[in-house]
Amino acid sequence: MLLVILAAFAWAGLGHTTDEAQTLARKIESRYKSAQTLGATFLERYSEGRRTAEVESGRVFFRRPGRMRWEYEAPEKKLFLSDGRFVWFYVPSDRTVTRARVKGSTDWRTPLALLTGKANLSRLCGRIEILPDNIHGSAGHAVLRCIPRGEGHPDRAKGLSAGESPEGDFLEVLLEVDRTTGDLASVLVRQPGGVELEYRFADWEFNPPLEESLFQFAAPIGVAIVEAPSDSAGGEPRTH
Repeated sequence: MLLVILAAFAWAGLGHTTDEAQTLARKIESRYKSAQTLGATFLERYSEGRRTAEVESGRVFFRRPGRMRWEYEAPEKKLFLSDGRFVWFYVPSDRTVTRARVKGSTDWRTPLALLTGKANLSRLCGRIEILPDNIHGSAGHAVLRCIPRGEGHPDRAKGLSAGESPEGDFLEVLLEVDRTTGDLASVLVRQPGGVELEYRFADWEFNPPLEESLFQFAAPIGVAIVEAPSDSAGGEPRTH
């Protein structure tokens, strides 16, 4: 029993809520709130338990408020698009596009909502800690550990507006950030059941000229539109 207690204290002490953690959180928010449009390259990694991780890559674009476009290029061309009202998932080889209504009640729970002007870290996280420099981060980077306002956390019901769902899909979120610029290098989301979803970003562009049409989906001729169940869309660009 003593070993269990000591292990719990060791894990609790792994991250520390410090002035630096709060400063970096504000730097991330300021960095991305100042831009109306964003562009970057990305690498997405999905793993579940001991299964081999699935890795995809491509380009991503964001536009406030609430719009994003993920152009998957490898290993297969796919498109995930949110126009603010609907999310669209299109696989050209399938000749089918799936459409679902964006659930505003859950948008706040995804860290990527920060990049579309739909959330901020203080609203997303019940607690923000900074991990030791030798854990996860690269040279010149820091890693912030966000404990979401979700199921099983004491801050579960705080900060929610009327009608918002306090569902807790995330156990923790790790945000790797450049200490100097505030640029996000990666977002790692850990979920129950050993599920991990990681996005690594590079070549950030701030306020690139992006046409509104880039965030509107027009189904090609001969492509069927399938309506997804209303509870399946949460604004998360998970395509598997």
